[in-house]
Amino acid sequence: MSEPLYIVLAAVLALVVGVVLGRLLAGKARQDQEVDAKARAQQILAEAEAQANRTRDERIQQSKDKFRTLKQEFEQESRRQKQALDQELTERRATVVEQEQSIKQLTLTTQKQLEQIQRKEKELDATRERLETQAQQQREKLEAQEEKRRATLETQLAKLEQREQEVEQELEETRQSLSEKLQQVTSQLETISGLTAAEAREQLVESLKNEAQIQASSYIKDVVAQAKLTATKDAKKVVLETIQRTAAEHAIENCVSIFNIESDDVKGKIIGREGRNIRALEAATGVEIIVDDTPEAIIISGFDPVRREVARLSLHLLVKDGRIHPARIEEIVAKTRKNIDEEIVEIGEKTIIDLGIHGLHPELIKMVGRMRFRSSYGQNLLQHSREVANLCATMAAELGLNVKHAKRAGLLHDIGKVSTEEPELPHAILGMEMAKKYKEHPDVVNAIGAHHDEIEMTAMISPLVQACDAISGSRPGARREMMESYIKRLKQLEETANSFKGVNQCFAIQAGRELRVMVDAENVTDERAAELSYEISQKIEKEMQYPGQIKITVIREMRAVAYAK
Repeated sequence: MSEPLYIVLAAVLALVVGVVLGRLLAGKARQDQEVDAKARAQQILAEAEAQANRTRDERIQQSKDKFRTLKQEFEQESRRQKQALDQELTERRATVVEQEQSIKQLTLTTQKQLEQIQRKEKELDATRERLETQAQQQREKLEAQEEKRRATLETQLAKLEQREQEVEQELEETRQSLSEKLQQVTSQLETISGLTAAEAREQLVESLKNEAQIQASSYIKDVVAQAKLTATKDAKKVVLETIQRTAAEHAIENCVSIFNIESDDVKGKIIGREGRNIRALEAATGVEIIVDDTPEAIIISGFDPVRREVARLSLHLLVKDGRIHPARIEEIVAKTRKNIDEEIVEIGEKTIIDLGIHGLHPELIKMVGRMRFRSSYGQNLLQHSREVANLCATMAAELGLNVKHAKRAGLLHDIGKVSTEEPELPHAILGMEMAKKYKEHPDVVNAIGAHHDEIEMTAMISPLVQACDAISGSRPGARREMMESYIKRLKQLEETANSFKGVNQCFAIQAGRELRVMVDAENVTDERAAELSYEISQKIEKEMQYPGQIKITVIREMRAVAYAK
């Protein structure tokens, strides 16, 4: 209560006390009563005032104490809230510092990767310029050699024409001389032998006929040998020129894909509560998701490249969106799979446009695009088919065959490997049936079915496709082999050759594409050496599997040693 209220109460109280005392002392004299009443009233008023002052001081002191208590509580609460704000501010500041450090680290990593990419681009440009320079020099050298060879051939041709004229003149002179001598000899023979000219002519013709047959047989044998040598040389020339004119990539495909992430915190979101997210992702995509201690990376494992690509793109979209749960995973995977199907069609269309192939059925275009996500021994199937198509076109142009059919057959020769039906048929036969179904040319159909000798070759381009398929698959860097299987194949080659009688040593060289066999000269004759190379080749064909072809060279060395003492 306020101080004026205390004063009013005290006054009222004093007045009441005065009235009571006045009534009690009514019997005294009025003057004494008045004097005593006044004195008593003043005393009461003084006491009341003093009491009011004490009460006021106590109330004021209580108010001050309460104010002091509230002030202390407010200060304590303010101090506590300030400490909490300071702690939160410190934690946020530490978080910002960590994020700044992470951003700096990521920036440095990006800069390093960019520098590496730029350095590799410079190296590739330098390599490309060097190869172009070498190719230009080689081309100029070949042109100079060709010009020199042409000049030499023209000179030789002129000499041959001159010599031919001289020979014809000598033959004419010889013919006239022989005619005169023949008349003389005929007269003498008729006189000596008693035969007429007609009888002698018949005997002479018969003798000349036999001699001509013998000479013709020898000449034909020489011509056939020369033709074989020339054909082999020309074939090698065509193959080498074709390979040199066709650029191809090395094998890089494998069974895993790497998905890079910004921080390891994303791994927990991908795994989900009790692993439900990663199980849903593996069930939807059909691949295995490996989340281990590899920093900022998740491994996607699977033999089907299409599934791995779907999983990689789905993870990218999920991480970018941030909402990762089973329902969202199924939605994203379905959307990604649809996009991949559209991309397959685009890849097929781009491939046939690049190769200049027209009129291909839409289903075959889709299968060509699906080759991009298939591999064989580490060699990408689409790159292999493009390479075979270019090789076939180049060889067909050199040999005067149908270039369009050869290129078409080269591109489609392995479409049986990407069939979704997967029947129990070899891929060559399956590809042939598919090409026949979609109205391809009979020569193209035969080349597809016969490139692994599954059926008989009836088209001129069939052996061409088979040869180009072998070239593409057996060139260095085309296919990837495990080291153990590679060493095992080399050992098996040497063991196969050592199993024959008379073999001393054998060596598998040139990455297993040639086998050198050393035989005992005393026990193996030259004829037996030729038979031995054929027998070894047949046994290798029956018992082993290998890409391309293997050359078997049997060496029979005769050494004579003597000592001078």
